[in-house]
Amino acid sequence: MRKFLYVLVWALLPLFASDDQPNKLDLDLIYTKHFFSGKSPGSASWVEGQDSLWAVEPSETVEDGTELVRYDVETAERTILLAAEKLLVGEEVKPLTIDDFAFGPDNRKLLIFTNSIKVWRYNTKGEYWVVDLKTFEKKQIAPEFEPSSLMFAKFSPDASQVAFVYKHDIYTQDIATGKVRRLTQDGTDLLINGTFDWAYEEEFSLRDGFRWAPDGNSIAFWQLDASGVGTFFMINNTDDIYAKTIPLQYPKAGTTNSSCRAGVISLKTGAVNWFQMEGDPRQNYIASLEWVPTGEAVVMQYLNRKQNNLKLISADPKTGKTHVILEENETAWVEVVSDMHWLEGGKYFSWTSDREGFKRLYLYDLKGKLVRALTPIDSEMITLCSISEKTGDVYYIASPDKPTQRYLYHAPLDGAKPPTRITPADAPGTHGYRVSPDQRWAIHSYSNFTTPTVYRIISLPEHKEVRILQNNAELVEKLKSITWASHEMFRVNIGDIELDAWMLKPPGFDETKKYPILFYVYGEPAGQTVTDRFGSASLYHYYLAQEGYLVCSIDNRGANSPRGRDWRKSIYQKIGVQTSADQAAAAQKIIARPYVDQDNVAIWGWSGGGSQTLNAMFRYGDIYKTGMAVAAVSDMRYYDTIYQERYTGLPAESDAYVTGSPITYAENLKGNLLMVHGTGDDNVHYQCMEAVVNKLVEHNKVFSMMSYPNRAHGIRSGKNTSLHLYSLLTRFMKEHHKPGPY
Repeated sequence: MRKFLYVLVWALLPLFASDDQPNKLDLDLIYTKHFFSGKSPGSASWVEGQDSLWAVEPSETVEDGTELVRYDVETAERTILLAAEKLLVGEEVKPLTIDDFAFGPDNRKLLIFTNSIKVWRYNTKGEYWVVDLKTFEKKQIAPEFEPSSLMFAKFSPDASQVAFVYKHDIYTQDIATGKVRRLTQDGTDLLINGTFDWAYEEEFSLRDGFRWAPDGNSIAFWQLDASGVGTFFMINNTDDIYAKTIPLQYPKAGTTNSSCRAGVISLKTGAVNWFQMEGDPRQNYIASLEWVPTGEAVVMQYLNRKQNNLKLISADPKTGKTHVILEENETAWVEVVSDMHWLEGGKYFSWTSDREGFKRLYLYDLKGKLVRALTPIDSEMITLCSISEKTGDVYYIASPDKPTQRYLYHAPLDGAKPPTRITPADAPGTHGYRVSPDQRWAIHSYSNFTTPTVYRIISLPEHKEVRILQNNAELVEKLKSITWASHEMFRVNIGDIELDAWMLKPPGFDETKKYPILFYVYGEPAGQTVTDRFGSASLYHYYLAQEGYLVCSIDNRGANSPRGRDWRKSIYQKIGVQTSADQAAAAQKIIARPYVDQDNVAIWGWSGGGSQTLNAMFRYGDIYKTGMAVAAVSDMRYYDTIYQERYTGLPAESDAYVTGSPITYAENLKGNLLMVHGTGDDNVHYQCMEAVVNKLVEHNKVFSMMSYPNRAHGIRSGKNTSLHLYSLLTRFMKEHHKPGPY
């Protein structure tokens, strides 16, 4: 299913009108009134086999109702497929709100996800209803179960059944008779069928853990046994007069993982054939699972615990026997392939790898024989957008010359011609594309560092604009009233390599005067902060520049930038060491500029950026005088197995957990340090804050700290939280660094 926001795709909202248009940024406008928020066409998307765009929109006739609408691509004609009046249910006659939907294979039935609730990060529990699109008859799936408790429901290939997960077991329901059948019988809080534990969800983005066979006679699924995983207890002190503990099974680096296996359950007999995998199921990961289109096999990506060996494995659904199709080996880590596509009914598949230095797209047959490479050897494929045997075309995102930008490229599937750039050359910046299934159209987004995102429908391959979906005219008008900081995008030569960077300079910048500087850092392999797109520098950074600060960000080696395998993986077992060294070397080059006050240098970051802020303060105190670390990992042993072991190795085999963790160097703190953390952070536990506090106290260091009760990793929930947090950061900056110029 696709996630949809309730937006009107084709009509532009009227321009914002106000007699009190602000001429300066302030934190209340940004974080309370959200005055400068942009708009988008949401996740309005394509449906296979239909030459149209689909969206969920608010009803104009039913209060709190939504409706499913179709837009013709060429004429923009709007048709309501499912009106809110057709979704009224219950004694109170309330409408079903469409949170998500999926068509049946014959397009006669629609599966609606509604009344959804959040599970850790996303709304993955809720209710499901099947709607007959001819009669508009509505049937709720498993109404006898607890409200808003079903997960990942989806049609069988013939749309006669729906399968779903309930309390860690897999069920089916016959749509005609309403009969519900429990397929797995052993699901508990610790034995998980058809979905995943915390770590698999966070680090492999796996949530839906079962797949219908193409013939609808069986289901392949994951099963995780979390009984050996350590339980971390978070504490809620504020919702009642007595504290409540929140147990979370969370495998810390070096500790026991969930045991994972996969198999196929027969709908006819109820028997499960478990796949015969080599090795300890607690020391390996099944990172993907899907059927070959013929249904003759299930293929899985099998990753060892160190994540330096990845096998693509084919499994026989009848016997459980397996064999290796192809294998990837690394001295650092191997990336799981998230965009495999099948061609010619499963005879061929696409595969991505950076084994030759840059991430490339390859075509293999099912025996593991390389057919051809589809993208160049000397540049990086960033994202695969679309591949089609019918058209013979491959579309992908790349930026061979500037890793801060993104463009669409085309390659022929037969390899007869070299790839060509599709994005016009007159629009430098960041381009995104959601290509239609028939490759005739795409939803195109474009922005650059100072230009808000514009969304269009374009035709392919000529990249001709069909119409604008959203031009953010309202936001553009608002921005005109503000005197903005100027920006500079540049590279910093630190001796053996050049690093990408941007800098904001205060309005009215005078290079003959001095300004304090704040560095914004992330630095870990999961992100890239220096991009030529709107929002690369947040409104908060523009606000600080307006207040008289230089604001700068640098991508150190290892950042998720399309600069090749050696760039990304050079920080294996060096996170915290190489990352902070690169940042410090670049900072020294930048603060040597005559207008930078070298005695007023600050740094801040969130999550991995919080960790790098601590590293900067503890290792390079002669450079950075002030640091603000939000939700930081102070000791890498406290983070989860999948992420931390991928980049740092196993704790028993690597001293990088000591040399890379900021807590090791806490005794070296010299400057002003503020640490901020949510006590309800399920990702980076509040334990990380308490551990480094203990170490700083041990060495009699002066520091500041702020705890936000029960807030999660994003520290957003609760009334006024964001405004309070950013006001806190600002006060700390102004207390220790007088704004410029002077």
